[in-house]
Amino acid sequence: MRRLLPTAFSLALVLLGAALPALPASAQKVARGETPYATREDAMQFADDVAARRNLDRAWVRATIGGARLLPNVPRLMLPAPRGTAKNWRVYRSRFIDPVRIAAGVRFWQANAAALARAEAEYGVPAEIIVGIVGVETIYGRNMGNFRVIDALATLSFDFPQGHPRAAERQAFFRSELESFLSTESRTAENPMVPLGSYAGAMGMPQFMPSSIAKYAIDFDGDGRIDLVNNPSDVIGSVASYFKAFGWQPGVPPIYPVAFDEARLKKDVLLAPDILPSFSADSFVAGGAVLEGEALRHAGLLALVELQNGADAPSYVAGTQNFYVITRYNWSSYYAMSVIELGREVRAAMEP
Repeated sequence: MRRLLPTAFSLALVLLGAALPALPASAQKVARGETPYATREDAMQFADDVAARRNLDRAWVRATIGGARLLPNVPRLMLPAPRGTAKNWRVYRSRFIDPVRIAAGVRFWQANAAALARAEAEYGVPAEIIVGIVGVETIYGRNMGNFRVIDALATLSFDFPQGHPRAAERQAFFRSELESFLSTESRTAENPMVPLGSYAGAMGMPQFMPSSIAKYAIDFDGDGRIDLVNNPSDVIGSVASYFKAFGWQPGVPPIYPVAFDEARLKKDVLLAPDILPSFSADSFVAGGAVLEGEALRHAGLLALVELQNGADAPSYVAGTQNFYVITRYNWSSYYAMSVIELGREVRAAMEP
């Protein structure tokens, strides 16, 4: 599952004032009510295919997809930032690490201390990482999204912007998420038109996509149902379950501080694998990185993570396998650093 970039990317569009292209003609017609999805041949063929693959009621699948509404602004939000747009870690960080979010994190941690401790014991994922995820995603349930999930997923399945450099791949992803959503909803007594989420179809406090709910969400408090909207215990257990499934290593810090020995620095070599851990501590140091203490004894592989700061010099950290695991939640090193730093700030605020 890709955790997308709904919050960060929408903020970037506002900050950048990016010019947004017009919707495709087919999408404009849906938006005006001229061609509802119920009369779209591609949407109804997809409905028939899903019903056959998943052994679902064909009329129910057709009615559900046919009742979806196009969200006119959503395709535009999927487009990448214009070329030449400078990334800025300090600006990005300021959007997620602030007094309001930290205070909310303290309350969340205090109210759910037992569940956080149990998740750490059973899955090896530190409480501060789980707290950081839920805080960055939704401010602990304060902002879980107001878009109907069926509308968001249908829009991105049938009207994904073709100007996106990976349009075919991303459209296929959202169609698979729509299929997963329909499969899950068919097994409940709930109305599939009711669930709300982000403009990308992510749901609940941890903003899980439908396929991740199916694969990784758990009933952590044992009440017989999984509730990622109102049950913090299920949220905590499900985030820990997700990280364990993607290879979280208990007891390993996600990052270490790093400096450089400029005389022998091979920065291009160290940056080449991007955030994928590829270097032993010895080879990392041989490339000109300077590590200290525990980092020098790190048994796994490391990556040099670069965080750009606009026109100022970039920031760097040494990322471990656990840093890479956090980016499996959202494929962004800036996102992962925000999760780590928010969790640390909340923990520090609780210590007194």
